[in-house]
Amino acid sequence: MVETANNQQPPPPQAAAPPPPPPSLAVSRGPTWTPAEQLQQLQYCIHSNPSWPQTAFLAFQHYIVMLGTIVLIASNLVPRMGGDHGDKARVIQTLLFMAGVNTLIQTFIGTRLPTVMSASVAFTLPVLSIIKDLSDENFADEHDRFTHTMRTIQGSLIVSSFVNIILGFSFAWANLICLFTPIVIVPVACVVGLGLFMRGFPLLANCVEIGLPMLIILVICQYLKHLHPRSRPILERFGLLFCVGIVWAFAAILTVAGAYNNVGEQTKMSCRTDRSYLISSAPWVRVPYPFQWGAPIFRASHVFGMMGAALVSSAESTGTYFAAARLAGATHPPAHVLTRSIGLQGVGMLLEGIFGAAVGNTASVENVGLLGLTHIGSRRVVQISTAFMIFFSIFGKFGALFASIPLPIFAAIYCVLFGIVAAIGISFIQFSNNNSMRNHYILGLSLFLGISIPQYFVSNTTMEGHGPVKTDGGWFNDILNTIFSSPPTVAMIIGTLLDNTLDARHTINDRGIPWWKPFQHHKGDVRTEEFYSLPLRINEWLPSRYL
Repeated sequence: MVETANNQQPPPPQAAAPPPPPPSLAVSRGPTWTPAEQLQQLQYCIHSNPSWPQTAFLAFQHYIVMLGTIVLIASNLVPRMGGDHGDKARVIQTLLFMAGVNTLIQTFIGTRLPTVMSASVAFTLPVLSIIKDLSDENFADEHDRFTHTMRTIQGSLIVSSFVNIILGFSFAWANLICLFTPIVIVPVACVVGLGLFMRGFPLLANCVEIGLPMLIILVICQYLKHLHPRSRPILERFGLLFCVGIVWAFAAILTVAGAYNNVGEQTKMSCRTDRSYLISSAPWVRVPYPFQWGAPIFRASHVFGMMGAALVSSAESTGTYFAAARLAGATHPPAHVLTRSIGLQGVGMLLEGIFGAAVGNTASVENVGLLGLTHIGSRRVVQISTAFMIFFSIFGKFGALFASIPLPIFAAIYCVLFGIVAAIGISFIQFSNNNSMRNHYILGLSLFLGISIPQYFVSNTTMEGHGPVKTDGGWFNDILNTIFSSPPTVAMIIGTLLDNTLDARHTINDRGIPWWKPFQHHKGDVRTEEFYSLPLRINEWLPSRYL
């Protein structure tokens, strides 16, 4: 027994247990929040609707918000074309009418998101180039110069619209969207709002005594809604309308009191409520009709610059759609929905060229921000807003009344609404690895260059529309100057390139692809059909690739 016991081998040594993981500090420091694909604080989402009276007031609010950009574009371009105040009023009416038509198209058979399709500032550079090229030609009078310029813009819009039509309906845009991840969406959706900073406080500063009170009162409304439970829904949904009415009345009092009688012309244009001359020059009743300025003029040198603007409007709309889907309580739009919307945006540009609009269309960033301000993402509200757009575009005197709101009031509104859209873009980072240094590098570079490069191009662009790219080919200059003057386009190019080439294969989870991939297919997510299905059983006779 002793010998046997002495011959026994000792048990093999056991491997040391791994050290316990470090304790999490999250519990001791406060709660954490898991990623949320849909915002839970909305009072009405994309397919739920407020009462009809509330819907009407909310729709009118959307009309007021989108009006500022149209007035700004017309006030900037029409005088340079040689047009008078009556021509400016007719251009505003046409842009309003086409905004209503294009919004109906997109909300019914396009993205189906509550997005207003309004005039795009991206088309300003090619239009300025057209104005400069025609400045050396002789015309009988300035009105002839204006109509000739508008006819040239018509021809360029008609041809360039096929860029979006081909990109959308050929599914080329869907193939590009499939390269997106949350790392790309963050800078694109973020600079959709941040890239418009020149339309914020710099425009507000043209009349501080009107713009700054508007901004302050708009912020104070966010505090006042907490004073009483009954005041919360009123100030949250209609506070912007109240603020506009108060400050607009204040501006009218200053105008009547003679506060701006002895100031510069620029201050008068920015501050006075009677300097737009739209009410006196707008017709009582006028329906925009095809080729209202005459037969379109086609010039190849002008078409290429407008094609660049068409590409830019597609990129800007795509970033805006992602923000709109989140603020409407919908899931993220799949590739086939976005490519369908870009194709229909091209159809809208074709109609704008036929009806004689001064610029093409894009998704309105400020109206998407209004969804977040009111916490109401109802599709019906935006659809009803088209009734106000079309009504005021036909009955010009009534529309001119609201178009005479001083632009610094709109600039104060943009300071809030553009900021909301930028914040929504940042929120997409929750679907990727926030602690990845690779992701930080791509996000930082895309965001910074997405703002820095366009700012360089814009600051080095002359009043005639000539940008820093100056080669012997004018058409080539217009394309590059237009593309690189757009923050969302630059951010999309840099973000997509870096995210798909820099250590892409080994960081699939860090990039958020497992979360993103289901939204790229027709049946990848069960909620896609709920939010993006076409009405009236249209899907039964459309090819499945467009559904």
